[in-house]
Amino acid sequence: MKRICVALAALAFSSTAQARPLRIMALDQCADQYVLALAPDANLALSPRADDPDAWLRQQAVGHRRLRPTLEAAVGFQPDVVVRYWGGEPRLLSALTQRGAKVVTIDDAVDLEGVRRNIRTVARDLGHAERGQALERQMDAKLAKAAPVKPVAEAPGAVYLTSGGFTAGPGTLIDAMMRAAGFLNLSAAPGFGALSVERIAMNPPVRFVLGFFDQLRADLRGPGRHPVVARAAEGRTAARLPAATLTCPAWFAADAVEMMAKGRP
Repeated sequence: MKRICVALAALAFSSTAQARPLRIMALDQCADQYVLALAPDANLALSPRADDPDAWLRQQAVGHRRLRPTLEAAVGFQPDVVVRYWGGEPRLLSALTQRGAKVVTIDDAVDLEGVRRNIRTVARDLGHAERGQALERQMDAKLAKAAPVKPVAEAPGAVYLTSGGFTAGPGTLIDAMMRAAGFLNLSAAPGFGALSVERIAMNPPVRFVLGFFDQLRADLRGPGRHPVVARAAEGRTAARLPAATLTCPAWFAADAVEMMAKGRP
């Protein structure tokens, strides 16, 4: 009996969807960016963080409805497609699928090709493959413009540092972005890790790429904001990447690459 009820609910959900414009619900800030770029003319329900300072398309989010990622909100909105990066707990996703909604997941990306795959996947599932292709072309044009002329062996070294005191090594998207901008990442340990104030004081990097420092209320006491770090980075900062370019594995990673390339010696 329970299965019959679920099937009838899904059928009713699908029938309603066919009679109205496509409804898309974004469960987190990263999903907001994708749906705003790829389906701005659909009936959108964005996350509560859609217009936060670290949202790339925060201005485009103005005027769109916001919903918390809860089952109650989703049932009321009746989305045809749900887009997520980290948002939505498993029971919510399962319930949405049972009700006939397509759940599209943005994957973590450790390189720029991973970003391209995300664009293609979301664009395809939103029915706007051509818009995804346009985003890819924009992204590739910026990467080509930022590409270094010198061989890799002559790439200047730099260390990525966040206001919270973290760095990123091989196997991360920021590492791929630094390489695309013509820098040698001096953080050799794979993945993300802490970079202590003491280490910077004893052996200051020749060059910094700073991230998230534009979030003035974030990590106010973070190691990255320590006066010792500030003195070490003075005159040695190749780029200050805004948080909006770093919070989501999306096409605007190329904008961050452009920013870094401008600081390349």
